[in-house]
Amino acid sequence: MSIYRSHSCNELRKKDVGKKVLLSGWINKKRDHGNLLFIDLRDNYGITQCIIDKENSNFSTLEKIQLETVIKVDGEVVDRSEETVNKDINTGEIEVSIKSFDVLGKCKELPMPIFSDQEYSEEIRLKYRFLDLRRKKIHENIILRSKVISFIRNEMNKLGFLEYQTPILTSSSPEGARDFLVPSRLNPGKFYALPQAPQQFKQLIMVSGFDKYFQIAPCFRDEDARSDRSPGEFYQLDLEMSFVEQEDVFNVVEKLLVNTFKNFSKKKLLKEKFPRIPYKDSMLKYGTDKPDLRNPLIINDITDIFLRDDIKFDIFKKLVKSGSKVRCIITKETKNKPRSFFDGIDKWAKEQGASGMAYFTFDKDKEVFGKGPVGKFFSKEAIEDLMIKTGASIGDSIFFACNEEKNLETITALARNKIAQDLDLIDENIFAFCWVTDYPMFEKDKETKKIKFSHNPFSMPQGDIDKINFDKPLEILAYQYDIVCNGIELSSGAIRNHIPDLMYKLFSVAGYNKNQVDQKFSGMINALNYGAPPHGGIAPGLDRIVMLLANEKNIREVTMFPMNQNAQDLMMNAPSEIGEDQLKELGISLKLKK
Repeated sequence: MSIYRSHSCNELRKKDVGKKVLLSGWINKKRDHGNLLFIDLRDNYGITQCIIDKENSNFSTLEKIQLETVIKVDGEVVDRSEETVNKDINTGEIEVSIKSFDVLGKCKELPMPIFSDQEYSEEIRLKYRFLDLRRKKIHENIILRSKVISFIRNEMNKLGFLEYQTPILTSSSPEGARDFLVPSRLNPGKFYALPQAPQQFKQLIMVSGFDKYFQIAPCFRDEDARSDRSPGEFYQLDLEMSFVEQEDVFNVVEKLLVNTFKNFSKKKLLKEKFPRIPYKDSMLKYGTDKPDLRNPLIINDITDIFLRDDIKFDIFKKLVKSGSKVRCIITKETKNKPRSFFDGIDKWAKEQGASGMAYFTFDKDKEVFGKGPVGKFFSKEAIEDLMIKTGASIGDSIFFACNEEKNLETITALARNKIAQDLDLIDENIFAFCWVTDYPMFEKDKETKKIKFSHNPFSMPQGDIDKINFDKPLEILAYQYDIVCNGIELSSGAIRNHIPDLMYKLFSVAGYNKNQVDQKFSGMINALNYGAPPHGGIAPGLDRIVMLLANEKNIREVTMFPMNQNAQDLMMNAPSEIGEDQLKELGISLKLKK
């Protein structure tokens, strides 16, 4: 038996009544009933109620001790009376009568109460993260994270994958987010980069003849924080496979995610075979490449309707003639919704920077008509055709907007979510996965108008390689895919380009010459010339998986020591200034902007 405890604070039961025990933990709560002092003692495993009466010489001392002080209790397990049994904790049928105690770790006045459900500022929570982590919900989240990682490792082994580690200090890469750079003392003026992902290394592992690789990989990106993205660093389940096609990757990932989500959540899976949605369709039907399939609303393109002579909605007709598109959302059986519902959506759209959302309801008296502010601009025949095109019925309503395609995708995607929330259409007890496939290989930069990679530059283009029309790069599709759950992108992946000549050609389209490719990707491009197998992979975000399983909206709640929105560690005071001696040793001088 340890000198600190014979049992954990979640271990004692009715069968243990009469035993002499040692317990150690934090004072979670105290309740003073005059002659009796009740203490909830907490450790990593649970809570045990301890009692001490006024006759005990330790009573007054224990009465004054600060919450969250660490103590050791020497006592005896006793029965609780039937009316005092606490069914909310595993040890609720017993309590420990304190004979003596020792203070193991004193506690100052707390900057935030551990036992409270009160929310505190990010600054306080992150500065005192070690206290924040004691709170029940976040403590359980971190334990869940550990269990998920262990489960995934076991599942990957079952699927025939072996875990390998890749370097943390590597070279800078020109694509993706900004690198974190590390100066080299032994090579003055040169820098390592922390890996944004083990992308090149995992491909090199395939070239090395290892068939199935995975790693719980740390990744580092100098980018802004979001609710579903930690600034600075994050972890992903990185995996790669040789001699595979896209469908082989899908099958492995689906098995893994289905098993993981079934094991750690009581929520239902909408489909265990994940739908495949081409990127073009996703942008049209959902306005985004991160569709939330729990939402049943679909976006329809109705641009051609506004070319009709029997539609007099001139504002939209003029915009369409100048190249704009019109897209709509049908809401089922909303005829009897109050005017405030419809006007609310229109007002909301204007608040988002759009010109608003026009609307009317499909109604019928002697003949069909549009009931609402703009319904009068549509003929009976136009409304009937609109119903056929969108699948609308009498009693349904239509919201529509007109704009340039990219702007239109943004507002209709937001409107789709807003309307679904207002109508309470989203089932929060469902996980809805899907694959978004067939991404374009290239896209045009909005500012520079230059062609650039839209996704991973190491991806394999689709179709017969000898017949690819490089003169029309925006038409080239790639074997690139994202996996999405409930509107959150978990990962991007691809079948890789393992043909050096083809890689040079694709990079040339994006403005890189052969020397630049050789310099930036020397390790990989060289390796591909020595017998590279067809291969592909993906890297689901571990933090995001745990966030979904924990029912959290912010990734900070499932990360042990996150940074704040400015990529600062308030607890450890990082980043910090470096002394002149250390800078001199590295051959670095600073010129800071005033």
